[in-house]
Amino acid sequence: MDFFNLVWIFLILASLVPLIRQQMLNSSRVVLLRRLEEKRGTRVIALIHRQESLSILGFPIARYIDIQDSEEVLRAIRLTDPEIPIDLILHTPGGLVLAAEQIAYALCRHHGKVTVFVPHYAMSGGTLLALAADEVVMDPNAVLGPVDPQLGQYPAVSILKVLEQKPPAEIDDQTFILADQSRKAIAQVHNTVYSIVKENNSEEAATRLADTLTSGIWTHDYPITVQEAQELGFKVTTEMPAEIYKLMNLYPQANPSRPSVTYIPIPYPNRPAAPGRAERKT
Repeated sequence: MDFFNLVWIFLILASLVPLIRQQMLNSSRVVLLRRLEEKRGTRVIALIHRQESLSILGFPIARYIDIQDSEEVLRAIRLTDPEIPIDLILHTPGGLVLAAEQIAYALCRHHGKVTVFVPHYAMSGGTLLALAADEVVMDPNAVLGPVDPQLGQYPAVSILKVLEQKPPAEIDDQTFILADQSRKAIAQVHNTVYSIVKENNSEEAATRLADTLTSGIWTHDYPITVQEAQELGFKVTTEMPAEIYKLMNLYPQANPSRPSVTYIPIPYPNRPAAPGRAERKT
């Protein structure tokens, strides 16, 4: 066998190994999801967005809530009997408002109990989905986020501030157009939040929550902690099933050339003794 044949064999194997590894990873995810469904008697849907290296060159692919996600989640809900509870596992930075609204309204219309699990974070559109749940289960260190709309790279509320701080003669036409779109976007998202939460809250409480989450009082990446979420009116608990953490381990981040976090991946029920030195007892 000559050198060029060895090179071709190496290239073929190098291209197949990532595909085989990804298929094994997908199978492990399905097995764990099914185990969780049998344990809780629910339909489990995972909406997890992490950077994953899926190609032979290892380029990371970042994910957000998009139309394809809404199509898949809506299909899963249609395949579920209306009385069967739904567990939605969320790990997302947010995404398209249209896609998030479609999923949120579908969850609201589902007759069975809807539980959203947030093991790490569910920002922006992810928080909109959490609002549609009957119960939100968060890790004690997990966070949600505001749902104020963004137009391109700018918050809609900040665009409107320009009209307040500058005379019209000093404002260009594009800014006026963006301001008009900002008003509409804020009103639309406010109405969406209000319509989602009004079923289980008073009109005053629903309006107050919609105002808080859409008015831009925080930056868009502001972390809403468990305590703050409870104070805002979210029905939040922290009893996260162990299977959720195991599932997150099956969605690995893209591996950098040098890891930035290193630790021994085993639980420490007690403080470990120093190597070669016995624990002193008193």
